[in-house]
Amino acid sequence: KFDELKQELAKIGVGGLTVSNVLGCGLQKGFTELYRGVKREVNMHERIKVEIVVCKVPVQSVIDTARRVLKTGQPGDGKIFVYEIANAIKIRTGEEGYDALQNEK
Repeated sequence: KFDELKQELAKIGVGGLTVSNVLGCGLQKGFTELYRGVKREVNMHERIKVEIVVCKVPVQSVIDTARRVLKTGQPGDGKIFVYEIANAIKIRTGEEGYDALQNEK
């Protein structure tokens, strides 16, 4: 679903993403697997964490797009956390706030 999410976010004007490989568990609480004939508890699942910072694109558009693309109705669909950023500073140019988040053409 990640490639589809990238394409759909680009369509609404999201210019950048930060993607991290993370480990986590939720309602699934891990699972049991056999390793060399011995049961072993696996508590963490590999996941992808996507971070998006927007100021020009409405936050609700990003939320609506992510929900539409990622929803399967199964555990593991993920969560969206929304919070405000106090400031952004582009180190190279010294721009701050809105200007720091604009992509150069």
